[in-house]
Amino acid sequence: MKKIFACFLFFASVVALAQQQPMYTQYMFNGLAINPAYAGSHESISATALARIQWVGIDGAPRTQTFSVHSPIPEKNIGLGAFFAHDELGVTEQNTLFLSYAYMMQMSKGTLSMGIQGGFRSSSINYGDLGINDPGLQSNLSETMPNFGAGLFYSTDRFYAGASIPVILNNSINSIDNSDIESEQIRHLFITAGYVFDLSPVLKLKPSGLIKSVSGAPLEMDVNANLIINDRVWFGLSYRSFDSISFLFDLQVNPQLKFGYAYDYTTTDLGQVNSGSHEFMLNYRLVFSKSKIVTPRYF
Repeated sequence: MKKIFACFLFFASVVALAQQQPMYTQYMFNGLAINPAYAGSHESISATALARIQWVGIDGAPRTQTFSVHSPIPEKNIGLGAFFAHDELGVTEQNTLFLSYAYMMQMSKGTLSMGIQGGFRSSSINYGDLGINDPGLQSNLSETMPNFGAGLFYSTDRFYAGASIPVILNNSINSIDNSDIESEQIRHLFITAGYVFDLSPVLKLKPSGLIKSVSGAPLEMDVNANLIINDRVWFGLSYRSFDSISFLFDLQVNPQLKFGYAYDYTTTDLGQVNSGSHEFMLNYRLVFSKSKIVTPRYF
């Protein structure tokens, strides 16, 4: 069983470098992770921390931590942001740091942002940790490479839509001992959209969706719906194709602080050997003026 699981981790590690963008169930509150044009979309400084523990019960399962901060520049049509992520899967490890710039144009009913980002991503695979007695699996892959991305984001008070390619360069990742093992970063295309409907004076419904396209992998889709009670308590249900059903809970503790939690129930065969995935999120918004009212944010 150990050898079978080691082989699983080996193939999962290869996939990890083919699909370097970690998945997020609460993507609608972590927009800078997938789209640089999201920078400055709040009327305040907004900082978000997120931790994801995937496939609990499986050794070497994915673990992801992210931190992002972004803000509009007062009296300018500019948004700036920074995003950091640490991602682990089996014998792979990845660190990402990107700085984002967005130019915002006021339209008749909303704001259209065009964003770019640039930074570095370090990726490594230590095949020796697999414990397989195979000379071909004793080398390591390790590389730190620059990259950049771009995106569009349109939003009103109730609607948003975006399209982005977070990394554009298909960098190659070579083994540090000059063996024949190598991998390559692959472009990801994300398309997102969501809308907020009024059901009553105290109830709102916010459906949203995400489509992820990666060369060499099936098209992946997230479909989500959140019931919002009095702009404070959120209950959500989400479905991710080929993967999971998710249950979401969010609490607007006060106008500035928001807490979010998501539980993913795995619908694939992996569900037989794990107890699901957990995701925790904290968002804090710092307004520029103490007298300014912080309006509710639905995305």
